Amino acid sequence: QVQLVESGGGLVQAGDSLRLSCAASGRTFSSYFMGWFRQAPGKEREFVAAISWSGGTTRYADSVKGRFTISRDNTKNTVSLQMSSLKPEDTAVYYCAANRASTIAAGTTSTEKEYDYWGQGTQVTVSS
Repeated sequence: QVQLVESGGGLVQAGDSLRLSCAASGRTFSSYFMGWFRQAPGKEREFVAAISWSGGTTRYADSVKGRFTISRDNTKNTVSLQMSSLKPEDTAVYYCAANRASTIAAGTTSTEKEYDYWGQGTQVTVSS
């Protein structure tokens, strides 16, 4: 089992950058694919980014491609989301998630139901 705790959210202006972190408990962190999702007010939760076990494969939603970067440090059991050129439409609660898929294609899925563990979320608000 993995417990996930996000941090780093806050209020920023459009064009600013922000770095979210997710700390994972457990000794098997490196066996999990990791993902970030977000949920804006009144909207369904949506996929943002995912990363493979070693960090060698990443996947992004089209809406954040080129602006966000997902990374992980298996020695520290952390996964991060570096967000730049933030827009008001990036305002949402951001969630860290983990899944134990057996293949990179399955593990970097954008499908919410394929993720086994979730953090409590951290709020990101981007003002115009």
